[in-house]
Amino acid sequence: MNNHEIDYKIYGDDMQFVEVELDPQETVVAEAGSFMMMDDNIHMETIFGDGSGGGSGLMGKLFSAGKRVLTGESLFMTTFTNQGQGKQRVSFASPYPGKIIPMDLSQLEGKIICQKDAFLAAAKGVQVGIEFQRKIGAGFFGGEGFIMQKLEGDGLAFVHAGGTIIKKDLLPGQTLRVDTGCLVAMTSSVNYDIQFVKGVKTALFGGEGLFFATLRGPGSVWIQSLPFSRLASRVFAAAPSRGGAKDEGSIAKGLFDMFNGD
Repeated sequence: MNNHEIDYKIYGDDMQFVEVELDPQETVVAEAGSFMMMDDNIHMETIFGDGSGGGSGLMGKLFSAGKRVLTGESLFMTTFTNQGQGKQRVSFASPYPGKIIPMDLSQLEGKIICQKDAFLAAAKGVQVGIEFQRKIGAGFFGGEGFIMQKLEGDGLAFVHAGGTIIKKDLLPGQTLRVDTGCLVAMTSSVNYDIQFVKGVKTALFGGEGLFFATLRGPGSVWIQSLPFSRLASRVFAAAPSRGGAKDEGSIAKGLFDMFNGD
């Protein structure tokens, strides 16, 4: 085993956080901004990249960190190391309503590919990199962009996604079609492609977008019911306008504006 072996417990239902238990000198690495709380003997340090040791020297570390910029993430990550004598705990929270999914990479072919903002935390030694889509169509029309994240190693990693999560195990040749934004993660053996929705009426007036993802087995895929982009668009659409002239559902506000000459 090259990765630190960590124990964990997930709390909550729709707004979850994961508590990681570290033995002395064990380390967990996390995405910047995911930290929630920790015991007194946990040492926190900001580092370039994922701290997996994949790059040697300053240029190697800069290259490792620079790859993260392509996925829209920060140059830096944070490590949490138990420098005490006994077990210590550190917790990380999901950034929006949904679920935290534990991924044991040793049981998942040593690699998973996930959407670029799905990674939350992992045992030190797990490499957090980028995965380019092989096909141009998947890159330009994939909904989540040309670049996805890849997590490699034999340790434990945590990813988060919105709404309810379901895992599908695909047999060789078995195909699953999903909305491009609903794909959370997949094992490296799954073939991923983007297909155009047939039928002009369906594409223009169906309200489901012009493209969907085609996943072909063998392998495992994880699907989310509420992508953050969909949640954000609904919140933005329901937000009142700046001028306030078209606010809905407030009779009292309308009477107040009338008496004030608006």
